[in-house]
Amino acid sequence: MTIPAPPVENLANAADTLQITRAQRILRGLWTAPLSAKLGLLIIVVYVFVALFAPWIAPFGESEIVGKKYLPWGEEYFLGTDNLGRDMLTRLVYGARNTVGIALVTTVYAFILGGTLGIIAAVLGGWVDQLLSRMVDVLMAIPALIFAMLLLSIFGTSVLSLILIIGLLDATRIFRITRAVSLNVVVMDFVEAARLRGEKLAWITLREILPSISAPLAAEFGIRFCFVFLTISALSFLGLGIQPPTADWGSMVRDTADLITFEDYTPLIPAAAIAVLTIGVNFVVDWFLHQTSGLKDEL
Repeated sequence: MTIPAPPVENLANAADTLQITRAQRILRGLWTAPLSAKLGLLIIVVYVFVALFAPWIAPFGESEIVGKKYLPWGEEYFLGTDNLGRDMLTRLVYGARNTVGIALVTTVYAFILGGTLGIIAAVLGGWVDQLLSRMVDVLMAIPALIFAMLLLSIFGTSVLSLILIIGLLDATRIFRITRAVSLNVVVMDFVEAARLRGEKLAWITLREILPSISAPLAAEFGIRFCFVFLTISALSFLGLGIQPPTADWGSMVRDTADLITFEDYTPLIPAAAIAVLTIGVNFVVDWFLHQTSGLKDEL
């Protein structure tokens, strides 16, 4: 018995379906995203744009003293000046590059360190898992902000020290979540099959485990970025974060805090910049978690 060939129209439709690229799927998801997610994406795009083009957007140099201290808002100095006579708008714009950029680098470093060790602990198990887990428990037993202040006081407050110390402390949280989700994957049949084929640890990690845990790790990246961002701002406010004359939103709040006494709310502007970015990232993370969980909005 001869099996009839499928209609040409069906083959054409199938080919068209296969040609839908990943970028098109992402754009379709963004188009159907809720208003909160679109607002969050808009906030992130604006902050990234300001950070990348800060030298062209800012009216003055980053550390340039342009007038007397604590000048009021006006046409010449849109947001006034700080305690040294530097333009507040300029410092705010450069603060986006420094604060957000350092937070992003720190988060990436923390994910590389914590994620790699978490997957290794889950795959190897045994004494390797126990050793890494107990070391992480010791680090997590100390409050992160206090521990960071202690280490920065010992090793100095350079940008490199800030990245390495905060990244190390945040890597402990990433280790825990990576290990937890990886433990659910390493017992799957496809991972066991890869082991029986004689695949190496690196191949199993990159081709089998990592794609299966990418969704929760991507969501955790957004959440962890917010925590790192707030930690750096808090340390700068306390004088142990990004050091002057580098512009930073946390130190800007500290430098102009005296203005609150005179009912001048200029210090709230860099504080609002910190809060708005945190809210925007959380909006996007919530939407991404909803998308990857498989849940759908009820009509």
